[in-house]
Amino acid sequence: MILLYGADTANVIKEEIESMKKSLNGYTPTLGIVRIGANPADLSYEKGAIKKMESLSLNTKVFEFDESISSDEFLDEFKKINADKNIDGILLFRPLPKHIDEKKVIDALDEKKDLDGISYKNIAKIFVGEKDGFAPCTAKAVMKIIESNNIELEGKNVVVVGRSMVIGKPVAMMALSKNATVTICHSKTKNLKEVCKDADVLIVAVGRAKMINEEYIGDNAIVIDVGINFVDGKLCGDVDLSNVVNAAMATPVPKGVGAVTTSVLAEHLVIAAKNKS
Repeated sequence: MILLYGADTANVIKEEIESMKKSLNGYTPTLGIVRIGANPADLSYEKGAIKKMESLSLNTKVFEFDESISSDEFLDEFKKINADKNIDGILLFRPLPKHIDEKKVIDALDEKKDLDGISYKNIAKIFVGEKDGFAPCTAKAVMKIIESNNIELEGKNVVVVGRSMVIGKPVAMMALSKNATVTICHSKTKNLKEVCKDADVLIVAVGRAKMINEEYIGDNAIVIDVGINFVDGKLCGDVDLSNVVNAAMATPVPKGVGAVTTSVLAEHLVIAAKNKS
């Protein structure tokens, strides 16, 4: 089984970013990270994003708000960030606290600055197959890994386990645009093992540690594990790779899809700055 490490794909994206930056004539794009509270998962991703931006000579500005902020106050502050001409792209950590009207915040977000594809206009573009919007970074990272490893999707059976708007649904639409035959599975899917085992490419984003083993995977299948789980303090995916021997290729966790996501975020930032200029 060949392991598909994210670093290889990230290097490809880095070259694409460096090429695009030349058209900015020395301008340095700035990412605005917007966060309420200090969720450990958010802080971990934020740290990785800042590190990635620094490695590519891109700027980052963090806007942190206390969880006690009211919905109206946060919306006003968010609108200011959105309107700031010095902020080229925005990463908003979600879910927002329950007392914040998330829909109003998303409605206020300029889709041209929406680097993680959460605005309704960008979501709509994914579903109609338009190429000028921003897809969610993790879903795009999955497709980048597939593309950079020359995995052809046309005519293949692609099974996606998970139906979230962050990964499952958008990655299914993106695979469909590559002329794959796509099946989306979820907690109510009957005969899940049999459906998964029929996949040429299995994309797993269910959020259950080591749920998928060799019983779900057909011979010579390609397995993309998007899961991020912590078991006994250690990071692991949704796929139990230690019990998978029949796959042709698979992404590990860590060092798989997650290693590509921040690279996609950086790519989207440069594209946003390029489109603005």
